[in-house]
This record gives sequence, structure tokens and C-alpha cells, in this order.
Amino acid sequence: MLRLFRMVALAEGVSTLLLFLVAMPLKYMFDQPGLIRPVGWAHGVLFLSYIVAMVPGLWGRKAGLLGWLRTFIAALFPFGTFLNDGFLKRLER
Repeated sequence: MLRLFRMVALAEGVSTLLLFLVAMPLKYMFDQPGLIRPVGWAHGVLFLSYIVAMVPGLWGRKAGLLGWLRTFIAALFPFGTFLNDGFLKRLER
């Protein structure tokens, strides 16, 4: 289950970057808002999937309270899920 969670985390991180680095600059710098709705929607679904998948992904592992907090907080920052992947890889072994 942790492998699935890592894939969801990667997708969530990519959607965040697409939103911040592609869709939002297109909207605010080039007055092209067409990607905001689909990319934002996908990001929202992936964020919720991340939170839901985090529970079975970390449950029963020796993550500890700080590991759970770290993994949750990683979803709130761009690049956070990528930086947290090393921690998840260690848990997977």
C-alpha cells in the first residue's frame, strides 16, 4: 500500500507544479485561464487522494507521529512530496 501512496504523492506533487508553474502563469501573465479549471480540479482530487491514501500507506509502519506530520505537511508545499519521498522509501524497506 505504501508503493501506491508514493505514486499518489508523486502525482500530487506534479499537479502542484503544473498548477503553479504552467496554469497560473498562463492565466496571470498571458491572460489565458483555460488550464486553471482542469489542472486545479485534478490537483484538488489528487490532494484529497493523497490525504486518504496516507492512512493505509503509513498505518502499521514505524513512521511515528513526526513521520505522519512530516508526510501531511509535505503536501502543503511545492516540492514537499518530492522531498518526503526519501523518507517513504526508507519506510518501504
